[in-house]
Amino acid sequence: MSLHEDAVLVLKAYEGHDEAQRELRDVYLEHLAAHPDGVYKPCEAGHVTGSALVIDPSRGRVLLTLHKKLGLWLQMGGHCEAGDGTLAEVALREAVEESGIASGLTLVPGGPVRLDRHPIPAPCNWHLDVQYAALAPADAVAEISEESLDLRWFPYEEVAAVADTSVVRLLEDTRARLGV
Repeated sequence: MSLHEDAVLVLKAYEGHDEAQRELRDVYLEHLAAHPDGVYKPCEAGHVTGSALVIDPSRGRVLLTLHKKLGLWLQMGGHCEAGDGTLAEVALREAVEESGIASGLTLVPGGPVRLDRHPIPAPCNWHLDVQYAALAPADAVAEISEESLDLRWFPYEEVAAVADTSVVRLLEDTRARLGV
């Protein structure tokens, strides 16, 4: 199965928790139907990305990266690559690469937590982000990557003060899924 086919299956299975998420899912599916290359960066109409919020429920905290180009505190994430087989693999690979947590990260069961579409500069127009959550092991040691200006654990209560609405919603929905 190709990454494109996996993306379609994942999105068809994504029920979303509200009408806005279901409408966004349909936008993603329309994009993929119109663009066979719609999961990869060269697709100028936009492309699917995968991300994961790294969470440590035992300590009530999340790991955010200060994005080098955007200067914003965000979850780990990035572009699909040729060797990726599934969207879940993309999200987990990005979480490992950007967090520096070499082993023990696991995706929260149940598939994507949220979808977030945001504009990006030309020639591409949109990131169609499929957002997962990843559980960090209790002894996780994070190391800053070349893609980040900084990397920091934040208590749940501090996220709204440093991150944008997309990250706050991802954290809220992740906490609801985990019951924490």
